[in-house]
Amino acid sequence: MTARSLSRPKVVIVTPALADANNGNWRTAQRWASMLRGRCDVRLAAAWHRGDESVMIALHARRSAASVDAWRARYPARPLIVVLTGTDLYRDIATDAAARHSLDIADLLVTLNTLGPRSLPQALQPRCRVVLQSCPSRVRLAAPARYLRALMIGHLRDEKAPDVLFDAVRELAARRDIRIDHIGRALDAELGEAARSLTAHCPGYRWLGGLSHDATRRHLQRASVLVHPSRMEGGAHTVIEAVRTGVPVLASHIDGNVGLLGEDYDGYCAPGDAHALAGLIERARDDADWLAHLARQCDAKAGLFSAEHEQSSLHALIDECLASFGACPTVPPST
Repeated sequence: MTARSLSRPKVVIVTPALADANNGNWRTAQRWASMLRGRCDVRLAAAWHRGDESVMIALHARRSAASVDAWRARYPARPLIVVLTGTDLYRDIATDAAARHSLDIADLLVTLNTLGPRSLPQALQPRCRVVLQSCPSRVRLAAPARYLRALMIGHLRDEKAPDVLFDAVRELAARRDIRIDHIGRALDAELGEAARSLTAHCPGYRWLGGLSHDATRRHLQRASVLVHPSRMEGGAHTVIEAVRTGVPVLASHIDGNVGLLGEDYDGYCAPGDAHALAGLIERARDDADWLAHLARQCDAKAGLFSAEHEQSSLHALIDECLASFGACPTVPPST
């Protein structure tokens, strides 16, 4: 074993989805690996069975539960960090025994929004840390002047509440000065059919299907406003990308959104309330001063989502693990 391997901790990041999925979990894992490689040897894995790493970071308490359990059985004293997604925090830990077990055996828990810890059982909250995700800033391009271009980014599944958007679109059908684009794959066949039908019958709505991440960000750069009516979020990267692009956000008032934008943000509506969402979209078109106010509020948050801020949080997390839990990178894996 070389001196370098002895001096550099080894970290495995377990994410249920690897590069072929190109989803939020994969992009988070890939970004974290890049941020940690300056001081750690990092391996990405869809599942963990054996290895001689010093620390495990597991994304998703439920979907990574088998890897979490295998790590703890093999290495009772090595640090285990479990990162909680929105479905973990706001659904699975209340209903799924495997997800709850992941929380119980983890040394540290991580949420991706500042309000996430309050959804954990009180006994687990002292173990919880917050890591806010980041993305590069982009220059906002000129939005259309003749109409409002609203954009929703989110796959068609219940958690993202596309049905709420659909109802708001119908309510706004008479407004020819409001156009709504929707990017996301149809993970639910019925919601996909609803999006196709709405595109065919409502000129103000276009479902663009799934696009690449870069193409999606180009659409975001030209948007007047991001619409984000989710029922459940851990800390939506889409919201972060809007903030880092200077695009104001109209969002549901749920912890995953409020934990990014702040309680004092003025662009919220109640989750599931299509009428209120339609009202926000109309106001964004009709009240230029209010829309500019939302943009300023978002700009004030942009620094929280810088790469430097996220990397600092990650390094602090690893430092805490190595100092408090005593990782032992030299022990060979079982055979």
